[in-house]
Amino acid sequence: MHAAALAADAPAAKVAAGRLRRMQTLALSRRSLLHVLAWLIAALAASTLAGAFALGRARADLREDAAVQARADAQALASTLEKVETLPFVVALHPLVEQGLRLPDDRARAQALDRYLADVQRRARVAAVYVVEPSGLTIAASNWDTSQSFVGNNYRFRPYMSDALAGGTGRFYGIGATTGEPGYFLAQPVRAAGEPAGRVLGVVVIKVDLLEVERSWPPPDEERVALADAHGVLFLANVPAWRYRSLAPLDDAARRRIEATQQYAGRDVTRLVASDRRWRLDDRVAQPVGVLGWQLVRVPSVAPAHRIAVAAAAIAALATAVAGLTAFALAQRRRHARAAAAARQALVTASAQLELRIAERTGELTRANVDLAQRLADVHDAERLLRETQAELIQAGKLGMLGQMAAGVTHELNQPLTALQVFADNAGAFLDRGDAQAARQNLRHIADAAGRMGVLVSQLKTFARKSDGAPGPVELARAIDNAARLVRSDFERAGAQLEIRVVRPAIVTGDAIRIEQVLINLLRNALDAVRACAERRVSVTLEAGDRATLHIADTGPGLSPQARVHLFEPFFTTKPSGAGLGLGLAISSSIVQAMGGTLAAEDNPGGGALFVLTLPLQETPRP
Repeated sequence: MHAAALAADAPAAKVAAGRLRRMQTLALSRRSLLHVLAWLIAALAASTLAGAFALGRARADLREDAAVQARADAQALASTLEKVETLPFVVALHPLVEQGLRLPDDRARAQALDRYLADVQRRARVAAVYVVEPSGLTIAASNWDTSQSFVGNNYRFRPYMSDALAGGTGRFYGIGATTGEPGYFLAQPVRAAGEPAGRVLGVVVIKVDLLEVERSWPPPDEERVALADAHGVLFLANVPAWRYRSLAPLDDAARRRIEATQQYAGRDVTRLVASDRRWRLDDRVAQPVGVLGWQLVRVPSVAPAHRIAVAAAAIAALATAVAGLTAFALAQRRRHARAAAAARQALVTASAQLELRIAERTGELTRANVDLAQRLADVHDAERLLRETQAELIQAGKLGMLGQMAAGVTHELNQPLTALQVFADNAGAFLDRGDAQAARQNLRHIADAAGRMGVLVSQLKTFARKSDGAPGPVELARAIDNAARLVRSDFERAGAQLEIRVVRPAIVTGDAIRIEQVLINLLRNALDAVRACAERRVSVTLEAGDRATLHIADTGPGLSPQARVHLFEPFFTTKPSGAGLGLGLAISSSIVQAMGGTLAAEDNPGGGALFVLTLPLQETPRP
């Protein structure tokens, strides 16, 4: 009877046990969902806090770097202004100036004074020099023979006139009322010689063009630089849209003063609003310049800070993920331990085997988590090392190429240096003879030679600069011209001819410095191929269709089948031992592929080798 009762109760017990297991599973699923939700909230909070902290720290570092550079730029600008500080005072001492002010109707003296001022302007390299009566009327100017002559114009409304007539030094920056060109005006009074009181007969004014200072600032994509007056109005900026905008709203007194002096030629000065999120005016740094209350303003880009913040947020999220996985593993272990304890109570005989199995699985899960984290870290380290190695390899190849071109560059510099010495000796001899015109001609030759040297040195500095690899618009015709200029001496010394033909100009998306590095490498390889040939000619042809295509052909012996197969492999070279490491074409191919282009080699139909370089076309300008 007891056995029958037990048999009857068995199905009911099974149903109750199944119901209990389902309730336990549902409760476990709810707890897991809550744990996942808590982990996501923690990851989001950690990522947000880490990103905000990294962003603030990076922006502070950028501001500090900008402040250092602003101090250097301010000192350079102050030095430029100091160089011309005494020029109007020296001009005022010349007898022609006092005679012209005392006898303004004497045309012969006025013409002599005009010529003297023109000579001073040319020698001092300033924009203009002119003499003004106390009434504000200009009686002589260095630009007397131009359509924009200052002679006859009245500048009494300019503040530098009132300052100079009061016996002091007049300083002012504004847009020229006659020429419409901005400049820095410096004025000194002309005092009557021999009179005890030193009566002011008039004013000598010079105008200095500061646009060269603006052109020396970095490109606007790197950093925004501007020069503000005492009212906070930006009158020089490497971003044209920032000119004649104020950092803060102008009060009525400032607007009335600007209008009265016609400082900015009637332009409506409005407050500057930076629409680009990369440039935050709150991050600007300012450095005082000169005695007029000018401020040199630099605004660093916040894009690098945002990248650092994103990286920090990603790292924080990853760390939170690893912590969550570890917590999940520990929770799993505790859950299995509780299950093992329950199993020991129900099945005493199987408890030892069940506990061993749970421990083994928990250990495997922990090891898998540790192995996963290690592999992820190894992958990130490998990617970073690969990028750094590739960048350093490209830079090393470029510097090695500069070393190979050292002889040609020395030859390029020796010619103008020799010319400088000859022209300098000639100028001295002509000066000894009193032939100022011939000496002046030799000085112009010296300036031209120095200019050519400056262009070559500037090109070498640009080429040697380490590129950040960021893609941008590149004019291929200009890149070809820059590369040809750097290897021109090598071609001349080898007696080789370099032909460049631009069928259709093209602008591609890439990095200008690295494109020039690829072109120089291909041109030097082509030159090495034709050195021992009777006909030594290398041709470069630029075409543009769906993509920009460059053909570099030579009249050398061509490529063997074996060389064509291994041409772009590292450390493969067909040059004599010691002539190179065989990395040039491998680096060039890597650079081109990173820009979305291709580099291939084939036989030239007319004999020799033909390298074909293609790059994605951004736009095609009109020829």
